[in-house]
Amino acid sequence: MLRYILLASLMGAKGLCYAQLRWTNVDSLFQPLPKSVHVYKTTEQLDGKPNIAYYISADLADKDLVFTVDTTLQRRLTPSQFFEKNGQPLLVVNCTFFSFETNQSLNTVIKDGKLIAHNKSVAGKGKDTLQYHHTLNSVLGISKKRKADIAWVYSDSNSRYALASQFPFRSFKSGNFQLSQSLLGPFLNDTAYNFHQSKLQKWKMKTAVGGGPVLLQNGDVQITNNEERKFSGRAIEDKHPRTAIGYTADQKLILLVVQGRSTGLAEGATLTQEAVMLKDLGCVEAMNLDGGGSSCLLINGKETITPSEKGQQRPVPAVFMIEKKKVAE
Repeated sequence: MLRYILLASLMGAKGLCYAQLRWTNVDSLFQPLPKSVHVYKTTEQLDGKPNIAYYISADLADKDLVFTVDTTLQRRLTPSQFFEKNGQPLLVVNCTFFSFETNQSLNTVIKDGKLIAHNKSVAGKGKDTLQYHHTLNSVLGISKKRKADIAWVYSDSNSRYALASQFPFRSFKSGNFQLSQSLLGPFLNDTAYNFHQSKLQKWKMKTAVGGGPVLLQNGDVQITNNEERKFSGRAIEDKHPRTAIGYTADQKLILLVVQGRSTGLAEGATLTQEAVMLKDLGCVEAMNLDGGGSSCLLINGKETITPSEKGQQRPVPAVFMIEKKKVAE
């Protein structure tokens, strides 16, 4: 079974460059799989460069699937270690950005409706050494009714629920290390500073993982890198291994990984290329997750792409998982 998509990526002044990607169904390599889950692979060149990528499609409506997460406390595990720790789930994939110093996730994570990791502010550099950049980072959540949503989220350890906006907000600076609701309030009310008036609403998700930036909004490529302050300068056009998550209009969850940093074999993708790939796979909303040496997707414990750090999986503090619902004995 082959699936064809047309990849169009913006190449600055050079205009549009098109490359035909051919996706091959590789379910047989990762059995046993539920009927609602499918795996695809491509080795077609990406804008003339060698490329290896996989994506998995999972039906959010399938009640035999459990969409969940796992985290560690002040330590990190490889995806394979998470696989064994959680009773060998169907899927394990890296998700949040994290601190190498503290081993903590820098993005929101929600498990069983509870906030277990929070967005962290970014320390300034140079003239801004004594300042912190505060952002509403993007998060993909799945509700109890199995509906997916991507929003820009405020979360802290003093709140039971995350607060979310359906619009991105520009980041702002202050001398406070931690973004608080009292600090956030005046900023959100400054209509001259923000393009959208949007009150933050309680975001009651059963499962959620953060990363960023957002890649797709309403089915269009709209990368909110500047608002989320994820990559500086033109770094969104650098090629790296990538991990991304999104969903389609008919509520199919899409997880994409792109192999990279392997000259002549798989050189990776830019954020723009990643966004267009997800758009052409039918996603209406999608977001980038931690990439580079962290990118790793396991299906039934088997690797898809080869990790870029000499083929070794990088330990991470959090993973997104899909489990098959356990049948009561």
